[in-house]
Amino acid sequence: MSKNFTIRLDSELASDTEALARAEGWSLNETIKVALREAIERRQADPDFRVRLRRIIEQDRELLERLAK
Repeated sequence: MSKNFTIRLDSELASDTEALARAEGWSLNETIKVALREAIERRQADPDFRVRLRRIIEQDRELLERLAK
């Protein structure tokens, strides 16, 4: 299943993204998807990010358990 998003880019980032897409021979959509996937993979490999993520998961678990009572 796919999901649509609307994003706003400043003119410099938009121009850079368009140039990157042209240089790679990709659509803007594909260029943005690749950039997001790479950013997610970098963060998943970052130990500090993983600690922050575990903290959020624990907070959400506690909230859900309270609501389930």
